[in-house]
Amino acid sequence: MDTLFLAANNGIGNMGTIIAFIVLIALMYFMMIKPQKKQQQKKAEMMNQLKKGDSVILIDGLHGKIDSVNTKDNTVIIDADGIYLTFSRMAVQQILPVNSSDNENSINESESSEGESEKISAASEDISEKSPADDSSTKE
Repeated sequence: MDTLFLAANNGIGNMGTIIAFIVLIALMYFMMIKPQKKQQQKKAEMMNQLKKGDSVILIDGLHGKIDSVNTKDNTVIIDADGIYLTFSRMAVQQILPVNSSDNENSINESESSEGESEKISAASEDISEKSPADDSSTKE
């Protein structure tokens, strides 16, 4: 009689183990596999949007502009300051956005830094022109 009771409990325990295993697989799918598929789809979209003149960053950190895109061989030719290099399209990590407002901000920042350096140099000239011998108020 005890054997029948143990066999019945063992069947329920096996069912719980199977349910836990199924829940674990479902959790792994939603936490790991599905986000990875979304990331791959996003990268594939980016690869399809590559065009001549785009500023890009490659997976090794190289910055450059796309000179040409070869869809037949899945390669891109990158212009890195006059050096033309051929890479796989998958080597492109990121397409840099082209914003005219960013260029204007960098120009304004450089102008303001030039103005500040002129003020600093003028102040240092004023200090160097004034010598301690000319200051009679300190001697009494």
